[in-house]
Amino acid sequence: MPKSNHMIKAVTIDLWQTLLLDRDGASERRNLIRCQNLSKALGQIGIEASPLKISSVLRETSSWLASVWASDREVTHHDQIRFVVERASGRVIEIGEERLELLSSAYVSPIFEHPPYLDPAADRLLQWLKEGGKGVGLISNVGMTPGFVLRRVLQMQGIVRYFDVLVFSDEVGIRKPDRSIFHLTAEKLGARPSEIVHIGDDLRSDALGGKNAGFRTILLSTDVGRDMIAERDPTSLVSITREFGIGLSIDEVEPDKTVTSLDMAIEAIMQLDDG
Repeated sequence: MPKSNHMIKAVTIDLWQTLLLDRDGASERRNLIRCQNLSKALGQIGIEASPLKISSVLRETSSWLASVWASDREVTHHDQIRFVVERASGRVIEIGEERLELLSSAYVSPIFEHPPYLDPAADRLLQWLKEGGKGVGLISNVGMTPGFVLRRVLQMQGIVRYFDVLVFSDEVGIRKPDRSIFHLTAEKLGARPSEIVHIGDDLRSDALGGKNAGFRTILLSTDVGRDMIAERDPTSLVSITREFGIGLSIDEVEPDKTVTSLDMAIEAIMQLDDG
Protein backbone atom coordinates (compact mmCIF):
# COMPACT_ATOMS: atom_id res chain seq x y z
CA MET A 1 0.00 0.00 0.00
CA PRO A 2 1.42 3.44 -0.82
CA LYS A 3 2.99 5.32 2.06
CA SER A 4 0.65 8.27 1.58
CA ASN A 5 -2.19 6.11 2.90
CA HIS A 6 -0.30 5.80 6.16
CA MET A 7 0.83 9.38 6.58
CA ILE A 8 0.19 10.80 10.03
CA LYS A 9 -1.22 14.30 9.63
CA ALA A 10 -1.93 15.03 13.28
CA VAL A 11 -1.21 13.87 16.81
CA THR A 12 -3.51 14.22 19.78
CA ILE A 13 -2.26 13.99 23.34
CA ASP A 14 -3.81 13.31 26.71
CA LEU A 15 -3.11 15.82 29.49
CA TRP A 16 -2.96 14.26 32.97
CA GLN A 17 -0.15 11.77 33.60
CA THR A 18 0.97 12.30 30.02
CA LEU A 19 1.95 15.97 29.75
CA LEU A 20 1.14 17.14 33.28
CA LEU A 21 2.50 14.98 36.09
CA ASP A 22 1.97 14.77 39.84
CA ARG A 23 3.93 13.65 42.85
CA ASP A 24 2.62 11.42 45.62
CA GLY A 25 0.20 13.29 47.84
CA ALA A 26 -0.68 16.00 45.32
CA SER A 27 -4.35 15.05 45.16
CA GLU A 28 -4.65 15.00 48.95
CA ARG A 29 -2.97 18.39 49.22
CA ARG A 30 -5.28 19.92 46.59
CA ASN A 31 -8.31 18.45 48.33
CA LEU A 32 -7.27 20.13 51.59
CA ILE A 33 -6.81 23.48 49.83
CA ARG A 34 -10.20 23.12 48.11
CA CYS A 35 -11.92 22.37 51.43
CA GLN A 36 -10.36 25.36 53.17
CA ASN A 37 -11.02 27.82 50.35
CA LEU A 38 -14.57 26.64 49.72
CA SER A 39 -15.36 26.89 53.44
CA LYS A 40 -14.22 30.54 53.41
CA ALA A 41 -16.08 31.35 50.19
CA LEU A 42 -19.31 29.76 51.40
CA GLY A 43 -19.02 31.73 54.64
CA GLN A 44 -18.88 34.93 52.61
CA ILE A 45 -22.29 34.15 51.10
CA GLY A 46 -23.85 33.16 54.41
CA ILE A 47 -23.39 29.39 54.35
CA GLU A 48 -21.47 28.02 57.32
CA ALA A 49 -19.62 24.83 56.43
CA SER A 50 -16.36 23.75 58.04
CA PRO A 51 -13.50 22.34 55.97
CA LEU A 52 -14.36 18.94 57.49
CA LYS A 53 -17.95 19.29 56.26
CA ILE A 54 -16.72 20.31 52.81
CA SER A 55 -14.45 17.26 52.74
CA SER A 56 -17.51 15.06 53.24
CA VAL A 57 -19.40 16.97 50.56
CA LEU A 58 -16.54 16.53 48.10
CA ARG A 59 -16.62 12.78 48.67
CA GLU A 60 -20.31 12.88 47.76
CA THR A 61 -19.40 14.95 44.73
CA SER A 62 -16.84 12.37 43.64
CA SER A 63 -19.40 9.56 43.92
CA TRP A 64 -21.91 11.59 41.91
CA LEU A 65 -19.34 12.39 39.22
CA ALA A 66 -18.34 8.73 39.00
CA SER A 67 -21.97 7.72 38.41
CA VAL A 68 -22.17 10.16 35.49
CA TRP A 69 -18.73 9.36 34.14
CA ALA A 70 -19.53 5.64 34.05
CA SER A 71 -21.54 6.33 30.88
CA ASP A 72 -18.83 8.62 29.47
CA ARG A 73 -21.01 11.69 29.98
CA GLU A 74 -19.79 14.88 31.64
CA VAL A 75 -20.85 17.45 34.25
CA THR A 76 -20.25 21.16 33.76
CA HIS A 77 -18.10 23.17 36.13
CA HIS A 78 -21.04 25.25 37.33
CA ASP A 79 -23.18 22.17 37.94
CA GLN A 80 -20.41 20.77 40.11
CA ILE A 81 -20.43 23.96 42.16
CA ARG A 82 -24.23 23.92 42.50
CA PHE A 83 -24.07 20.32 43.73
CA VAL A 84 -21.49 21.27 46.38
CA VAL A 85 -23.54 24.26 47.55
CA GLU A 86 -26.73 22.22 47.85
CA ARG A 87 -25.00 19.47 49.83
CA ALA A 88 -23.15 21.92 52.06
CA SER A 89 -26.26 24.00 52.82
CA GLY A 90 -28.84 21.23 52.83
CA ARG A 91 -31.13 23.13 50.50
CA VAL A 92 -31.48 24.37 46.95
CA ILE A 93 -30.05 27.88 46.67
CA GLU A 94 -30.22 30.30 43.77
CA ILE A 95 -26.65 31.36 43.05
CA GLY A 96 -26.16 34.65 41.27
CA GLU A 97 -23.30 35.28 38.86
CA GLU A 98 -21.17 37.16 41.39
CA ARG A 99 -21.48 34.40 44.00
CA LEU A 100 -20.88 31.73 41.38
CA GLU A 101 -17.63 33.45 40.39
CA LEU A 102 -16.52 33.62 44.03
CA LEU A 103 -17.20 29.92 44.56
CA SER A 104 -15.62 29.01 41.23
CA SER A 105 -12.38 30.74 42.21
CA ALA A 106 -12.27 28.78 45.46
CA TYR A 107 -13.12 25.52 43.70
CA VAL A 108 -10.32 25.77 41.14
CA SER A 109 -7.72 27.40 43.41
CA PRO A 110 -5.82 24.18 44.29
CA ILE A 111 -4.34 23.82 40.80
CA PHE A 112 -2.58 27.16 41.21
CA GLU A 113 -1.59 26.75 44.86
CA HIS A 114 -0.28 23.22 44.31
CA PRO A 115 0.36 22.90 40.55
CA PRO A 116 1.40 19.79 38.63
CA TYR A 117 4.71 19.71 36.81
CA LEU A 118 5.37 19.37 33.10
CA ASP A 119 6.97 16.20 31.74
CA PRO A 120 10.55 17.22 30.80
CA ALA A 121 10.09 15.67 27.35
CA ALA A 122 6.87 17.53 26.56
CA ASP A 123 8.37 20.67 25.05
CA ARG A 124 10.71 18.71 22.76
CA LEU A 125 7.88 16.46 21.53
CA LEU A 126 5.49 19.33 20.87
CA GLN A 127 8.13 21.41 19.12
CA TRP A 128 9.10 18.44 16.93
CA LEU A 129 5.46 17.94 15.93
CA LYS A 130 5.00 21.58 14.99
CA GLU A 131 8.25 21.77 13.07
CA GLY A 132 7.23 18.62 11.21
CA GLY A 133 3.97 20.17 10.10
CA LYS A 134 1.73 17.90 12.17
CA GLY A 135 -1.52 19.16 13.59
CA VAL A 136 -1.46 19.02 17.37
CA GLY A 137 -4.50 18.48 19.53
CA LEU A 138 -5.23 17.90 23.18
CA ILE A 139 -8.04 15.60 24.33
CA SER A 140 -8.52 15.79 28.07
CA ASN A 141 -11.03 14.43 30.54
CA VAL A 142 -11.36 16.77 33.50
CA GLY A 143 -12.04 16.21 37.17
CA MET A 144 -12.71 19.14 39.48
CA THR A 145 -10.50 21.47 37.45
CA PRO A 146 -12.39 22.66 34.36
CA GLY A 147 -11.09 23.25 30.87
CA PHE A 148 -10.98 27.04 31.06
CA VAL A 149 -8.61 26.75 34.03
CA LEU A 150 -6.48 24.06 32.40
CA ARG A 151 -5.96 26.41 29.46
CA ARG A 152 -4.41 28.86 31.90
CA VAL A 153 -2.24 26.09 33.33
CA LEU A 154 -0.99 25.18 29.85
CA GLN A 155 -0.25 28.83 29.20
CA MET A 156 1.67 29.10 32.46
CA GLN A 157 3.65 26.00 31.49
CA GLY A 158 4.54 27.64 28.19
CA ILE A 159 3.11 24.96 25.90
CA VAL A 160 -0.34 26.20 24.89
CA ARG A 161 1.19 27.80 21.78
CA TYR A 162 1.92 24.38 20.31
CA PHE A 163 -1.71 23.27 20.13
CA ASP A 164 -4.05 23.80 17.21
CA VAL A 165 -7.01 22.30 19.08
CA LEU A 166 -7.84 21.94 22.77
CA VAL A 167 -10.79 19.70 23.65
CA PHE A 168 -11.89 19.34 27.28
CA SER A 169 -14.62 16.95 28.33
CA ASP A 170 -16.55 19.47 30.43
CA GLU A 171 -16.85 21.79 27.44
CA VAL A 172 -18.21 19.18 25.03
CA GLY A 173 -20.24 17.01 27.43
CA ILE A 174 -18.43 13.81 26.47
CA ARG A 175 -15.57 11.92 28.08
CA LYS A 176 -12.98 9.57 26.69
CA PRO A 177 -13.24 6.74 25.72
CA ASP A 178 -16.42 7.75 23.86
CA ARG A 179 -15.40 7.87 20.23
CA SER A 180 -17.39 11.09 19.73
CA ILE A 181 -14.79 13.19 21.54
CA PHE A 182 -12.06 11.77 19.30
CA HIS A 183 -14.10 12.34 16.13
CA LEU A 184 -14.88 15.90 17.21
CA THR A 185 -11.16 16.56 17.64
CA ALA A 186 -10.35 14.97 14.28
CA GLU A 187 -12.91 17.25 12.62
CA LYS A 188 -11.38 20.31 14.27
CA LEU A 189 -7.91 19.21 13.13
CA GLY A 190 -9.13 18.64 9.57
CA ALA A 191 -7.84 15.08 9.46
CA ARG A 192 -9.37 11.62 9.13
CA PRO A 193 -9.16 9.41 12.24
CA SER A 194 -6.81 7.04 10.38
CA GLU A 195 -4.40 9.95 9.88
CA ILE A 196 -4.14 10.72 13.60
CA VAL A 197 -2.06 9.21 16.40
CA HIS A 198 -3.30 9.56 19.97
CA ILE A 199 -0.88 9.41 22.91
CA GLY A 200 -2.05 8.78 26.45
CA ASP A 201 -1.42 6.85 29.65
CA ASP A 202 -4.85 5.34 30.27
CA LEU A 203 -5.55 1.95 28.70
CA ARG A 204 -9.31 2.48 28.58
CA SER A 205 -9.67 6.20 27.95
CA ASP A 206 -6.74 6.68 25.59
CA ALA A 207 -5.72 3.39 23.98
CA LEU A 208 -9.14 1.73 23.73
CA GLY A 209 -10.97 4.98 23.08
CA GLY A 210 -8.56 6.04 20.37
CA LYS A 211 -8.59 2.66 18.63
CA ASN A 212 -12.39 2.47 18.68
CA ALA A 213 -12.46 5.91 17.07
CA GLY A 214 -10.11 4.76 14.28
CA PHE A 215 -6.99 6.55 15.57
CA ARG A 216 -3.56 4.98 15.79
CA THR A 217 -2.58 4.79 19.45
CA ILE A 218 0.53 5.04 21.58
CA LEU A 219 0.15 3.94 25.19
CA LEU A 220 2.39 5.64 27.73
CA SER A 221 2.96 2.92 30.30
CA THR A 222 4.81 4.24 33.34
CA ASP A 223 4.32 4.99 37.02
CA VAL A 224 6.29 8.23 36.75
CA GLY A 225 4.12 11.25 37.44
CA ARG A 226 1.30 9.27 39.05
CA ASP A 227 0.03 10.10 42.53
CA MET A 228 0.10 6.58 43.92
CA ILE A 229 -1.27 7.71 47.28
CA ALA A 230 -4.42 8.93 45.52
CA GLU A 231 -4.65 5.79 43.43
CA ARG A 232 -4.75 3.71 46.62
CA ASP A 233 -7.57 5.86 48.05
CA PRO A 234 -10.89 4.46 46.76
CA THR A 235 -12.67 7.77 47.44
CA SER A 236 -10.32 9.89 45.28
CA LEU A 237 -11.23 10.84 41.73
CA VAL A 238 -7.82 9.62 40.62
CA SER A 239 -8.63 6.13 41.93
CA ILE A 240 -12.20 6.22 40.63
CA THR A 241 -11.13 7.01 37.07
CA ARG A 242 -8.49 4.28 37.14
CA GLU A 243 -11.12 1.80 38.33
CA PHE A 244 -13.04 2.22 35.08
CA GLY A 245 -10.23 0.39 33.29
CA ILE A 246 -9.92 -2.51 35.70
CA GLY A 247 -10.08 -5.81 33.83
CA LEU A 248 -8.64 -4.49 30.58
CA SER A 249 -5.25 -5.77 29.44
CA ILE A 250 -2.76 -4.46 26.91
CA ASP A 251 -3.10 -7.72 24.98
CA GLU A 252 -6.84 -7.16 24.73
CA VAL A 253 -6.66 -3.50 23.68
CA GLU A 254 -3.54 -3.82 21.47
CA PRO A 255 -2.30 -0.24 21.21
CA ASP A 256 -0.21 0.30 18.08
CA LYS A 257 2.81 1.22 20.18
CA THR A 258 3.67 1.14 23.87
CA VAL A 259 6.34 3.41 25.32
CA THR A 260 7.63 3.77 28.86
CA SER A 261 8.46 7.48 28.68
CA LEU A 262 7.22 10.45 26.71
CA ASP A 263 10.63 11.00 25.15
CA MET A 264 10.14 7.70 23.29
CA ALA A 265 7.02 9.02 21.54
CA ILE A 266 8.88 10.71 18.67
CA GLU A 267 10.41 7.45 17.50
CA ALA A 268 7.08 5.66 17.88
CA ILE A 269 5.30 8.29 15.77
CA MET A 270 8.01 8.06 13.10
CA GLN A 271 7.55 4.29 12.94
CA LEU A 272 3.78 4.65 12.56
CA ASP A 273 4.28 7.35 9.94
CA ASP A 274 6.40 4.95 7.89
CA GLY A 275 3.59 2.40 7.97
